Amino acid sequence: MTSSAESSKVIVSNLDSFVRRSQPLPEPKSTSQEIRDRSSTFVANIFPAATPEEAKSHVHYLRKVLHASRPATHEISAYRCMVLKAGKTGLAGPEDFELKTGCDDDGEQWAGIKVLKVMESLAVLDAVVICSRWYGGIMLGSARFTHIETCVAEVCRTFKSKQELEDCIAMLSTLDDILKQLRAELAVLSGPSASTSSTDDSPRPKMKPPDYSSWTESDIPKARRLVTAREKAVASVKSMIAKRSAAGT
Repeated sequence: MTSSAESSKVIVSNLDSFVRRSQPLPEPKSTSQEIRDRSSTFVANIFPAATPEEAKSHVHYLRKVLHASRPATHEISAYRCMVLKAGKTGLAGPEDFELKTGCDDDGEQWAGIKVLKVMESLAVLDAVVICSRWYGGIMLGSARFTHIETCVAEVCRTFKSKQELEDCIAMLSTLDDILKQLRAELAVLSGPSASTSSTDDSPRPKMKPPDYSSWTESDIPKARRLVTAREKAVASVKSMIAKRSAAGT
């Protein structure tokens, strides 16, 4: 039996090899709840992966580093990556890309395709999902596939929610910058206001940019509403600029 000291040495050795090769270390976007059934344990992890090579690297990392002290009996994996076609730049649009998929049973026959099918049904892209099973000595029959699919669906849904939140925040940040520039342009066209004329030379307080860093998936509905509000504000200020510009010509 491997001692805890020996296990620690293995983890450190494997971790060192990853640190030397790449930075930063990969982190799962989501980890599912464990499912335990008759001494077997199932848990899934999902990592972002832009290429099949990156996906396979994450599987290796999970196996050799994260699970080094407690190796899983099976590391069942699948990936879906949208990659550039050979000789293409991506500038021509979607036709420059192709979908690359793959799966690995890792000894759990037919399990890899189950993982891939869940990813397909939830339209998960640019990710690899690894469902780990620690076999407890009792055969589970088809129930094992149900447990695998449940774990995989959980992390896929969380991954999609996090992606949507990140997309909303990126859009909000862009719209905030555009709105700031447009308002500055409108202020120039409008000329000095009464509050900034000779009666009051005090500087205007600078508004802090919005901070979205603490937002979580529960804030997605609010983020959607804010994106819509910002888009309307941008359109409104653009309309005001057009009217002021026309009036000045």
